[in-house]
Amino acid sequence: MPETTVQSMTIAQAINSGYHCAMEADDKIVLLGEDVAEPIGGVFKTTKDLSTKFGTDRVRATPIAEGAIAGSAVGLALGGYRAVAEVMFFDFTTHVMDQILNHAAKFRYMTGGATPTPVLVTTVVGSSHFGAQHAQSVESWFMHTPGINVCFPSTPADAKGLLMTCLESPDPSLLIQHSGLLYSIKEEVPVGPHRVPLGKAKTVRTGDDVTIVSYGPAVRIAMAAAESLAQDGIEADVIDLRSLVPLDFPAVFESVERTGRCVITHEATQFAGPGAEIAARITEDLFSELQGPVLRVGGLFTPQPFAKTLNRHPTSERVVAKVKQLF
Repeated sequence: MPETTVQSMTIAQAINSGYHCAMEADDKIVLLGEDVAEPIGGVFKTTKDLSTKFGTDRVRATPIAEGAIAGSAVGLALGGYRAVAEVMFFDFTTHVMDQILNHAAKFRYMTGGATPTPVLVTTVVGSSHFGAQHAQSVESWFMHTPGINVCFPSTPADAKGLLMTCLESPDPSLLIQHSGLLYSIKEEVPVGPHRVPLGKAKTVRTGDDVTIVSYGPAVRIAMAAAESLAQDGIEADVIDLRSLVPLDFPAVFESVERTGRCVITHEATQFAGPGAEIAARITEDLFSELQGPVLRVGGLFTPQPFAKTLNRHPTSERVVAKVKQLF
């Protein structure tokens, strides 16, 4: 079906559509994970109907054993398949780090390109009502390791596009989904194959006074902050990074060079989070262009509390306050 045919989808539906398109085109794509097959179709329904259409040989529900899921996916990838390893919550990726970061991310480099390892790890974060062990946004752990792509979409179209691009990469990839976004927004998404290039940020709002850099759920926070700032005559450029590795530093630099001010926001812990690296690179490359320090608004340095009334994540009010420190 041509990419120009569109349909209104949530992020969950867009991910599901991406799987359908990719698996129809490539019979070497296999998917492993807890509850991914019917009748459940994934706890967030992103793999709905896949096992019915493609069979349980290609969409296999596994025991609760993330290490086995990842290890099997790496073995399949080395054997010529494109394997998807679904890890139900981001926190549980600690169980797959040896297979993914020590092995999959290194094989193509160590063998001079002879053994590409096209594994896609998908996971979900954001379920803060499950408490501290189900709500950690730990993308910086993966960003720190060369050899793996890291993506965190904020919209349905980008979710499908990044998924399909990662499924064609010769390197392992991590695709992070936010539970608060999976069903909360809808937009027109191509029904057929759709790809978003890695390392290409998207400017979602234009302004000449300050740059706000964000990704994933923080994009909505950044946009709300930008609208509030506009009421005070401060126009913000808002950048959605979309992929964190590779990261589109040229787009960030172009904006900050023009505005002279930058605030970075994300749900990950502010201390040693992705914003720290971005701020350092901006400062190193554009120091003479800056009108003030590069500031960050991240998660507080504390485990996620169970109580919904205790929010450790960024808010638009915190972003607005940081921006106003620069004027």
